[in-house]
Amino acid sequence: MEKKWYVVHTYSGYENKVKTNLEKRVRSMEMQDKIFRVLVPVEQAVEHKDGKRKTVMRKVFPGYVLVEMIMTDDSWYVVRNTPGVTGFVGSSGAGSKPTPLMPEEVQAILRQMGMEETRPQVDFSVGESVRVKKEPFTDFVATVEEVDLDRQRLRVLVNMFGRETPLEVEFDQVEKL
Repeated sequence: MEKKWYVVHTYSGYENKVKTNLEKRVRSMEMQDKIFRVLVPVEQAVEHKDGKRKTVMRKVFPGYVLVEMIMTDDSWYVVRNTPGVTGFVGSSGAGSKPTPLMPEEVQAILRQMGMEETRPQVDFSVGESVRVKKEPFTDFVATVEEVDLDRQRLRVLVNMFGRETPLEVEFDQVEKL
């Protein structure tokens, strides 16, 4: 399972309260390994009031909150039952899983907010030897076959029983030798 961004519908005007409540629930229910970030998309705007210019933060999508999470039954339940949440956007009915945002959509929203998605510096190269830290291949030495920057994954070849076996791992599941 990989983490993705989902859109949560809230009561209008309750976006920040939902964000706070959800962050508290994540901590109290120990879901930090499934629910990572909660964002209320805002942008800077200039308003003119009483002849004065004022810079304010305006909600980009009133009534919506973005949640970066790994979708499981437990994480869905925690978000769905947070006070102020009316449901996920993109779910087609009771019990069905919502549709995550496309990576391009998330990038556009974060860019609009001035929060570029940070990507880890990668210094892996094709043909390099690495040590796998992922079960059940812990401590196996592998050769990098492909580097996928967008998905933050590597395709490595592990030598098992005299054969090269391909394995897909995240950047933090291997270490350089």
